[in-house]
Amino acid sequence: MGVSLPSRDLILEACAGRVHLPHPVLRAAGELADLHRARLAVAAPMRSEIDCCRVALVHEVDRWVASVMPVPHGAAWMHTETVGTVVDRLAEFSVNAYVALEQSTSQWELHLAWQRLAELSLGYSDMAFGIAAGTLRVPDFGAPRVNAAES
Repeated sequence: MGVSLPSRDLILEACAGRVHLPHPVLRAAGELADLHRARLAVAAPMRSEIDCCRVALVHEVDRWVASVMPVPHGAAWMHTETVGTVVDRLAEFSVNAYVALEQSTSQWELHLAWQRLAELSLGYSDMAFGIAAGTLRVPDFGAPRVNAAES
């Protein structure tokens, strides 16, 4: 069995700071969640440095995916986002959902925050399955694609 993307449950646990497994995507998910928490605590002018760190982590995830995941079939569907961007949004939505729990938001806002997170996490699961099966390809923004079998 080869290298695989972590499950959505592990990603969400990493975003909550409860998983510290030696997997590059889980490490990035935890760091991205930390950055999103920090982003909420600073004024707008200070967010650019945080966003630069987020971009670097997204790129790291995308490079890792391109280097270890199987080459997709020729007729594979194209996803509109990279794995790194989806993991970044999972981290953001996770932080927002927990913040909604901590603050006195309305029941409707709380429901929407958790629904948004749940739906995106399901989308991530579908994405991870499709990439592993070779039936889904993600945008390639300059990351070298290497077939894992050739490594």
